[in-house]
Amino acid sequence: MRKIYFSLTAILAMTVGIAYAATMAAPTVFTPATTHWVAGTGLEKGTYNAVLAGDPTKAGFYVVRSKLPAGTAFPAHYHNERENVTVISGTLWVGVGDKMNKAKMNPLGPGSFVVIPAKLHHYAMTKVDTVIQIEGIGPETMIAVKKP
Repeated sequence: MRKIYFSLTAILAMTVGIAYAATMAAPTVFTPATTHWVAGTGLEKGTYNAVLAGDPTKAGFYVVRSKLPAGTAFPAHYHNERENVTVISGTLWVGVGDKMNKAKMNPLGPGSFVVIPAKLHHYAMTKVDTVIQIEGIGPETMIAVKKP
């Protein structure tokens, strides 16, 4: 009787383990060769973006990687949601305010991270090819600051 009990317990444990493993999602892996880049539009014209997780146009967590060629400029704008930006390579120059002022911009090099609060008016530019990663809770917005 004891052998039957242990055998049934072992079978049950294996069945539960297999069922649990089957419900777990596989990891999503991106390499430079498998990343799908799409040309940016609107205020992001001239850039290339790759969605790595989620959907920035919908509610929920998203991750987008952006290639910014040298000379890219984002005039004063804001987002309705908090934006988390990591510089992967190159340098992103950033400033805060309603109008781009190159004298007041700060360089963020590789490994730099910045949290931009929702509704904060800011601007950015690159002098060299730069790659950034943006994470947030969507839907993502980018609204130009209207000039008076």
